Amino acid sequence: MKPTQKQFHKNNIHLKAYDFDELIKANPSLETFVQKNSYGNLSIDFSNPKAVKEINRSLLYAYYNIRYWEFSDENLCPPIPGRVDYIHYLNDLLKESKMNGDISVLDIGTGATCIYPLLGNAVYGWKFVGTDIDLNSLDTAQDIIDDNELETQISLRQQVDENNILTGIIEKEDRFTLAMCNPPFYKSAEEARGANRRKTRNLGTNAVRNFAGNNNELWYVGGEKAFLHNYLYQSSLFKKHCIWFTSLVSKKENVESLQKSAKKLGVKTFKIIPMHQGNKVTRIVAWKY
Repeated sequence: MKPTQKQFHKNNIHLKAYDFDELIKANPSLETFVQKNSYGNLSIDFSNPKAVKEINRSLLYAYYNIRYWEFSDENLCPPIPGRVDYIHYLNDLLKESKMNGDISVLDIGTGATCIYPLLGNAVYGWKFVGTDIDLNSLDTAQDIIDDNELETQISLRQQVDENNILTGIIEKEDRFTLAMCNPPFYKSAEEARGANRRKTRNLGTNAVRNFAGNNNELWYVGGEKAFLHNYLYQSSLFKKHCIWFTSLVSKKENVESLQKSAKKLGVKTFKIIPMHQGNKVTRIVAWKY
């Protein structure tokens, strides 16, 4: 499982194979998990959740000026190369729109790892407001922010109503350059558990915790489609508060219905930006009023 040039944005520094000497220097704890694979190259066991967590922590330490990144094993461990790709594509969108200067980003569902704010601030100097419905996740994210001395760059807000995404979060005085989101994929906890079991069978029995995640990270009533349409509708209530609204979309079939609804709501520009997340083809949708 090596990053290859076909998988990532041209500006992604993880285009080449991992430099394990550099990563171990940045995070000595990684060394325990590094071994030669069947090709004779240094690698880790990607079915081992502890190894996955350490390599992603090492990437943050080595390339993104992060010194502390601790969170519960119950939370999803985001793959850094794939997550930073979203950031690079958003930067392309801003450049195409001739937007520069101070960039303010709303990260919907920032999670315990606070990963998009950490990456967006490190790579492009953007300021972030991160939101989440889970208070424990926000507490963990705040610890990460504080311990990396990023309090002036990243702030957090709790969404207290599970039926809302932007309502109750965006305030009258807010003016965001863009909003971003990596929505829950599944319709229910059972559907998420089923997907977890399939991945476990594919990678081996030790893989279970590699696909951990609490409820709000993994599923939403109605699944990705329902979440996206709720997000789209609520964006129409805050046309003056944010220029670009964006989201990752895992399921291609959800894009067409979203685009039709966007037109009805008065969206002026709707973009579909193809990208890859590891071996998985996905896309970003972006719209503005």
